[in-house]
Amino acid sequence: MSAVAGKVCVVTGAGSGIGRALAVTLAARGGRLALSDVDEGGLAETAALVGSDVHTARLDVSDRDAVAAYADAVAAHFGVVHQIYNNAGIAHSNTVLDSEYAEYERVFGVNLWGVIHGTKAFLPHVIASGDGHVVNVSSLNAFLAQKEMSHYCTTKFAVRGFTESLRAEMQDAGRRVGVTVVHPGGIKTNIATAALEEARASGLEITPADEARQRHYNEKLLKMDPTRAAEIIVTGVEADKPRVLVGSDAKAIDLLVRLLPARYPAVFRRIERLQAR
Repeated sequence: MSAVAGKVCVVTGAGSGIGRALAVTLAARGGRLALSDVDEGGLAETAALVGSDVHTARLDVSDRDAVAAYADAVAAHFGVVHQIYNNAGIAHSNTVLDSEYAEYERVFGVNLWGVIHGTKAFLPHVIASGDGHVVNVSSLNAFLAQKEMSHYCTTKFAVRGFTESLRAEMQDAGRRVGVTVVHPGGIKTNIATAALEEARASGLEITPADEARQRHYNEKLLKMDPTRAAEIIVTGVEADKPRVLVGSDAKAIDLLVRLLPARYPAVFRRIERLQAR
């Protein structure tokens, strides 16, 4: 049902990281690509990697009208849309007490509303294709909450619930639309660095502990190559899996939370302290 070859596949956040790797993997499997990102330079680099038959556009997924117009443009360009990969996302670190509402609104706008906008805008086209798929990228933080990450964790928990609800609706209606939620673990992307840079640009105080946390993520946690992550994701989509766990850490955290739903926060804190040594 969800084989990629010959399908029109839309990827948001395609300018780097998992999004770029998804584009390359989909192209290698015969997909026809529509790629978007707010980073036009990174997007151009991705487009150069995947060949000439690609539609590109600068897109802020938090802008509902822009996403709706983008969906119409892609459908007009190709005549059909089969798969949407709602991948664009950002990270942010701050305590609940110290966070401004604007911080929540920014992360919610990209990570949650971006997924909702992309799904709503493309779903009619995906349904009309007669053989479609919606893929929403969540995180291991959809089942693991961490301190100073309430913005990110809230959105990723919500993306999981939204996607699972959509899958139930498509099945109940007998639609030929697969729906997959993706939970990546530590993928080697620039998300931790970008989060710190955004905080600094916003005028927030960056402490030595913040910088140490960034180094810890980059050096010890964000390990899997994005290419391997993309291969796992696309293979899961082609198999019509409802949920794809990417990486041994995602699988381990999923098991930990299932086994110790009330105690996992304390266990995870001990693991973090051990890793930081």
